Amino acid sequence: MDMRLTRAALVAVTTLTCAGAFAAEVKSTLSSSDRKFMEKAAAGGMAEIQLGSLAKQRGSSDEVKKFGAQMSRDHSKASDELREIASSKGVTLPTSLDRDARDEMSKLSRLTGDKFDRAYMDYMVKDHQKDVKEFQKASKDAKDPDVRGFASKTLAVIEGHLQVAQRTDDAIKARSEAAAPQKAAR
Repeated sequence: MDMRLTRAALVAVTTLTCAGAFAAEVKSTLSSSDRKFMEKAAAGGMAEIQLGSLAKQRGSSDEVKKFGAQMSRDHSKASDELREIASSKGVTLPTSLDRDARDEMSKLSRLTGDKFDRAYMDYMVKDHQKDVKEFQKASKDAKDPDVRGFASKTLAVIEGHLQVAQRTDDAIKARSEAAAPQKAAR
């Protein structure tokens, strides 16, 4: 009985050691730039999800609420895919918002109505412009084929977000500018 237990323990330890060595080997083969891209993409996706939820709650226009819902939905899907890739590569992704995202969330949380809509959409345009550049770079330069594939696939979605964000931002600004003379005339 002791001999079987000892053999089982030896098999378990050997299996765990080999699995740990494999995970360490996988992690060590991923370039630091690929790892950094994955971490940054995960943090950005998390921010988009939470800001999208905020837009669904605080947005005053249907366009902003709809855009927020799309951000939450699309970035949740991309985040799930990225988590799978990260897990297979031994990369630990962030689980909380970074300071900049927390600051933006705090700022937007204090706004309501048209002010919220303008600030949120302005941020979405700027953020997606930055994201498009980062995903373009990763889709060309990532060394790992899974990371490069994720960046290429997600780039198309982010470019679509940017186009919708720009159109929505333009519409919100146009309505706001049209309403300003009417308020001044009263």
